[in-house]
Amino acid sequence: MIGYGMAKAAVHHLVASLAMDGSGIPSPRIVGILPQTLDTPGNRSAMPKADFSSWTPLDTVAELLYNWASDCDACENGHLYTLITKNSVTSVE
Repeated sequence: MIGYGMAKAAVHHLVASLAMDGSGIPSPRIVGILPQTLDTPGNRSAMPKADFSSWTPLDTVAELLYNWASDCDACENGHLYTLITKNSVTSVE
Protein backbone atom coordinates (compact mmCIF):
# COMPACT_ATOMS: atom_id res chain seq x y z
CA MET A 1 0.00 0.00 0.00
CA ILE A 2 2.96 2.35 0.44
CA GLY A 3 3.61 2.49 -3.31
CA TYR A 4 -0.09 3.05 -4.04
CA GLY A 5 -0.28 5.93 -1.55
CA MET A 6 2.91 7.48 -2.86
CA ALA A 7 1.63 7.30 -6.45
CA LYS A 8 -1.66 8.98 -5.48
CA ALA A 9 0.18 11.74 -3.61
CA ALA A 10 2.44 12.28 -6.63
CA VAL A 11 -0.55 12.65 -8.95
CA HIS A 12 -2.18 15.16 -6.57
CA HIS A 13 1.05 17.17 -6.55
CA LEU A 14 1.32 16.92 -10.35
CA VAL A 15 -2.19 18.35 -10.77
CA ALA A 16 -1.36 21.26 -8.47
CA SER A 17 1.99 21.91 -10.16
CA LEU A 18 0.63 21.82 -13.72
CA ALA A 19 -2.19 24.19 -12.78
CA MET A 20 0.22 26.89 -11.56
CA ASP A 21 1.16 29.93 -13.60
CA GLY A 22 4.51 29.28 -15.24
CA SER A 23 3.99 25.52 -15.44
CA GLY A 24 4.64 25.62 -19.16
CA ILE A 25 1.04 24.87 -20.10
CA PRO A 26 -0.59 27.93 -21.68
CA SER A 27 -4.02 28.71 -20.21
CA PRO A 28 -4.05 25.56 -18.13
CA ARG A 29 -7.23 23.86 -17.06
CA ILE A 30 -5.86 20.97 -15.09
CA VAL A 31 -8.09 18.89 -12.83
CA GLY A 32 -7.88 15.55 -11.12
CA ILE A 33 -10.78 13.17 -10.72
CA LEU A 34 -10.99 10.93 -7.69
CA PRO A 35 -13.59 8.23 -8.28
CA GLN A 36 -14.07 5.67 -5.54
CA THR A 37 -14.60 2.69 -7.85
CA LEU A 38 -15.05 2.83 -11.61
CA ASP A 39 -17.63 0.52 -13.15
CA THR A 40 -15.51 -1.43 -15.62
CA PRO A 41 -15.78 -4.97 -16.98
CA GLY A 42 -12.54 -5.84 -15.18
CA ASN A 43 -13.84 -4.61 -11.81
CA ARG A 44 -17.13 -6.44 -12.31
CA SER A 45 -15.38 -9.73 -13.08
CA ALA A 46 -12.96 -9.28 -10.16
CA MET A 47 -15.71 -8.35 -7.69
CA PRO A 48 -18.92 -10.04 -8.92
CA LYS A 49 -20.72 -9.79 -5.56
CA ALA A 50 -20.05 -6.05 -5.06
CA ASP A 51 -22.73 -3.37 -4.97
CA PHE A 52 -22.45 -1.96 -8.50
CA SER A 53 -24.86 0.88 -7.64
CA SER A 54 -21.98 2.56 -5.77
CA TRP A 55 -19.58 2.39 -8.73
CA THR A 56 -19.11 5.34 -11.08
CA PRO A 57 -19.97 4.47 -14.71
CA LEU A 58 -17.37 5.33 -17.34
CA ASP A 59 -20.05 7.15 -19.38
CA THR A 60 -20.57 9.51 -16.45
CA VAL A 61 -16.84 10.26 -16.23
CA ALA A 62 -16.61 10.78 -20.00
CA GLU A 63 -19.58 13.18 -20.01
CA LEU A 64 -18.12 15.16 -17.12
CA LEU A 65 -14.72 15.51 -18.80
CA TYR A 66 -16.33 16.42 -22.13
CA ASN A 67 -18.43 19.15 -20.48
CA TRP A 68 -15.40 20.58 -18.71
CA ALA A 69 -13.35 20.51 -21.92
CA SER A 70 -16.07 22.17 -23.99
CA ASP A 71 -16.84 24.87 -21.39
CA CYS A 72 -20.39 23.61 -20.85
CA ASP A 73 -19.62 23.31 -17.16
CA ALA A 74 -17.08 25.25 -15.20
CA CYS A 75 -14.28 23.49 -13.40
CA GLU A 76 -11.68 24.99 -11.12
CA ASN A 77 -8.11 24.83 -12.37
CA GLY A 78 -5.97 22.65 -10.10
CA HIS A 79 -8.92 21.17 -8.24
CA LEU A 80 -9.22 17.51 -7.27
CA TYR A 81 -12.83 16.43 -7.80
CA THR A 82 -14.19 13.48 -5.84
CA LEU A 83 -16.79 11.40 -7.67
CA ILE A 84 -19.22 9.71 -5.29
CA THR A 85 -21.83 7.32 -6.61
CA LYS A 86 -24.69 6.15 -4.38
CA ASN A 87 -27.76 4.29 -5.61
CA SER A 88 -26.50 4.72 -9.18
CA VAL A 89 -26.43 8.53 -8.85
CA THR A 90 -23.05 10.25 -9.12
CA SER A 91 -22.24 13.55 -7.42
CA VAL A 92 -19.12 15.65 -7.90
CA GLU A 93 -17.50 17.31 -4.90
